[in-house]
Amino acid sequence: MPRIPPLDPPYTPEIAAALARWMPPDVAHDPLVLFRTLHRNPELASRMRVLGAGLLAHGRLPARDREIIIDRTCARTGCEYEWGVHAATFGEAAGLSREQLHATVSDDTAPWSPKERLLLSAADELHDSARISHRTWTALAEHYDEEQLLELLVLAGWYRTISQLINTLDLDNEPWAPTFPTPTTP
Repeated sequence: MPRIPPLDPPYTPEIAAALARWMPPDVAHDPLVLFRTLHRNPELASRMRVLGAGLLAHGRLPARDREIIIDRTCARTGCEYEWGVHAATFGEAAGLSREQLHATVSDDTAPWSPKERLLLSAADELHDSARISHRTWTALAEHYDEEQLLELLVLAGWYRTISQLINTLDLDNEPWAPTFPTPTTP
């Protein structure tokens, strides 16, 4: 049971319009539980949408790199809800295999490039210490310019914030989104 329940239809015209702005056109499901919960405070929701949409639709990081950071950050924070939404909606479109998506959670060996392993390490360091080591930063700077590096930091921080929000509110997973993979036993 969520600590703050999401809004249910019928929505006021203002809320319906705001929720429509959060969702991609022609989507087959209702607005996300997260969005419907955030709209308990419409002003806060509108401010959050600007950054969230900007990171997803207008960022400078390649989509695959962005999703690796997002999925790993959500997995490390234990946020199955947001991990599942991204795995279902963006993972495959960004070129991540099922095995790679699962490895963002389980740390199983997956076919990652050295640059992708570096992204996983950066997400882990940010999660563990709220900073990136000099060694990892230097390696990242070989692949990304300053604008992309700043975006990477904001992206990881944004999804940590979103994960914290979802986990604290005890939001139910979207029914169409995958759950964390079950650990395999040797």
